[in-house]
Amino acid sequence: MKFTKKVLKNGLRLVTIPMKDNPTATVLVLVEAGSKYEEKKVNGISHFLEHMCFKGTTKRPKAIDISKELDTLGSQYNAFTAQEYTGYYAKSDAKHFRKIFDVVSDIYLNSIFPETEMEKEKGVIIEEINMYEDMPQRHVQDLIMELLYGDQPAGWNIAGEKKNILKMKREDFVKYKRQHYLPEATVLIVAGSVTEKEVMKEVKKVFGKISRGKKISKIKTREIQKKPEVLVSFKKTDQTHFVLAVRTHDLFSKKNATLSVLGGVLGGGMSSRLFQKLREEMGVGYYVRAYNDAFTDHGFFQVSAGVDNKRIEEVIKAVLDECNKLKIYEISEEELNKVKEYLIGNMKLSLESSDDIANFYGGQELLKRELKSTQEKAEEIRKVTAGEIQNLAKDIFKNEKLNLALIGPFKEKASFLKILEF
Repeated sequence: MKFTKKVLKNGLRLVTIPMKDNPTATVLVLVEAGSKYEEKKVNGISHFLEHMCFKGTTKRPKAIDISKELDTLGSQYNAFTAQEYTGYYAKSDAKHFRKIFDVVSDIYLNSIFPETEMEKEKGVIIEEINMYEDMPQRHVQDLIMELLYGDQPAGWNIAGEKKNILKMKREDFVKYKRQHYLPEATVLIVAGSVTEKEVMKEVKKVFGKISRGKKISKIKTREIQKKPEVLVSFKKTDQTHFVLAVRTHDLFSKKNATLSVLGGVLGGGMSSRLFQKLREEMGVGYYVRAYNDAFTDHGFFQVSAGVDNKRIEEVIKAVLDECNKLKIYEISEEELNKVKEYLIGNMKLSLESSDDIANFYGGQELLKRELKSTQEKAEEIRKVTAGEIQNLAKDIFKNEKLNLALIGPFKEKASFLKILEF
């Protein structure tokens, strides 16, 4: 799949991916503004700001003006906030490209943050926080970040603390947006049945005259750990949801392809080692996942599952045992090839629509300032050797890198610390 990248004079990066046979078009704006760019007193403002951008613009003063226009086009649209970026997008029939481009750019550039809407939205966000806290499978992901990184931006909740949300004022949003929503920190991606020429025409018209600013950098993440750590959150549940994590490498590491394959060996599909062990052999849970999470200045490999409360310690021992096997024995050529094809096939299957393509290329450009095709990504996976997987397993599966976060009917962590070792 061909793509082009252009950089405007003000620093804004434009990535265009023409897809002739796709009937849709997606417009996605990504900006380097997430929870890692926040101060503690306004933790949650990146996410709150994302909500407020849909509450009215200079051209479309009310939230209903935005949603009604996009709904009339039959568009799918949303926004999302992560630790290192915020995104806004709309996807529609390709014939509506100019219209969705106008709406998305208006949301991004011209939001007015009405105070009455802001006060109402505080309740919405607090209920969103409550919703995730009521979902152990989701909330345990917040707990592992807290355990790994503590009281620094990487360890804070993206949605923020409720007390922070209630204190935020309109001027906080205006200041934060002025500091971070800058052209040199922004990537605009258009994918679908469009041409580079028609995209560039709209981009220059809307974004070309925006001035540069002075982007505030995020604080570098500190990695401090000398022994296994456990975080237990008591909740009366029918299952215990846990994340077992070890510190690994950042987004720029050359070991990421190997980490991807290692994750595939343990948790890639129904034939993976942990699926077979926990579900087919032990019958203790429905889901199990294993993958590496890489950020610009840190990373961690995780295994997560929801299992029978009575057998949680047995399950943790089984997971640690499977990790240990990767340190001791090289995987077979047959298993290695199976995992590689599984990963490559799933990558391609996940990129069938214009919005997925936009996210695939946009995320690379925003965070790494590079663009690799699916073919290049596949080649990196195919080059991984059994020896590299074994060496990496020896490097990351160490007691001093080991962490466990869990939610279930438990109040003490002592029993878990006793079994937490490779």
